[in-house]
Amino acid sequence: MKKIVLAYSGGLDTSIILRWLQENYKAEIIAYTSDIGQLLNKKQILNNAKKLGVKKVIIENLKNIFVKDYVFPMIRAHAVYEGVYLLGTSIARPLIAKRQIAIAKKFKAFAVSHGATGKGNDQIRFELGYAYFGRGKIKVIAPWREWKLQSRADLIKYAKKNKITIPKDKKGAPPFSVDDNIFHTSTEGKVLENPKNSAPEFIFQRTISPEKAPNKKTTVKITFKNSDPVAVNGKKLSPEKILEKLNYLAGKNGIGRVDLVENRFIGIKSRGVYETPGGTLLYTAHRAIESVTLDRKTVHDKEKVMPQYAELVYNGYWFSKKRIKLQKIIDKKRKKVSGDIILNLYKGNITIISRKTKNKAYSMKKVSFEENKTFNKKKVENFIKFHSKQLTKA
Repeated sequence: MKKIVLAYSGGLDTSIILRWLQENYKAEIIAYTSDIGQLLNKKQILNNAKKLGVKKVIIENLKNIFVKDYVFPMIRAHAVYEGVYLLGTSIARPLIAKRQIAIAKKFKAFAVSHGATGKGNDQIRFELGYAYFGRGKIKVIAPWREWKLQSRADLIKYAKKNKITIPKDKKGAPPFSVDDNIFHTSTEGKVLENPKNSAPEFIFQRTISPEKAPNKKTTVKITFKNSDPVAVNGKKLSPEKILEKLNYLAGKNGIGRVDLVENRFIGIKSRGVYETPGGTLLYTAHRAIESVTLDRKTVHDKEKVMPQYAELVYNGYWFSKKRIKLQKIIDKKRKKVSGDIILNLYKGNITIISRKTKNKAYSMKKVSFEENKTFNKKKVENFIKFHSKQLTKA
């Protein structure tokens, strides 16, 4: 029997897709789940897949790879889409797509499939990854662009007809659209679709509200080596454990919430509520360590390419030559970026209280207000005269 590798979460959407693929393609489905730190119930995934007649279920632990090879390079780039979005969903799809194609090749599947909707960005991110690794030799099946189901209500009717379990949210209704991994959680749909509506507090999963956060500050030290975090509060940890620790510390202090109306790649706007507690903390700390370790030109060059880099990640171009080229620019002097950053966390706020590094980009002698001979003030006068003349040039 021909085979299809489905990116399977075990939830409502992908369970419906699994049944639909069986009906319409008469194929054996290999249910594939990447464990990248999402809320994962392995027993439920296995049970739901087996109820639908699936013989092969693959669950891979990719958390450390995801953080080390995908999240950390993005943190080094200070990648933020449209000023606020730390790209938590965007960065997860390339790795899943890469692994799906590898499994399809291993088991000689003729196709891969995903559960991304026909209006969203994820379909593009998945399929650009498929294109890069599959080289057009493996068929891509995107059910949301093929089937006649048009809405959430249609999906629920189909699920009832096929006796597929319909999960409930905390209020007993069908759930919001939620995507999560070790880096972030995004929530979309239902009441959030109207931007005038405030986000209900119960949708937040990994951050406490700033109002309910402790009345006592939390102090945290993050140690960087070659531009990547290697320790928290003096304890060396794996990339996965670093992010888990920072998620906990930032989340309990109400840090990392974003309510965003963003411009999707396909040309429509959408509203999402994102929680990226550890990522927000890492982003702030990394900028702080670079402020004392890198020269002005390097810092400004990075600032210029960051919006391009962020847009490439958002649009699904992680494996593109252009993104890889920008990464080389970003990482050019990463070996200089080492040291400790100490921060205070308090009710949704992050305050930097110490920067410690052996790097000599920051000169105490030059910045001191005390009189010294290391800085030629006469040169400043000439510097200003030169730039005064530039005012009249086009």
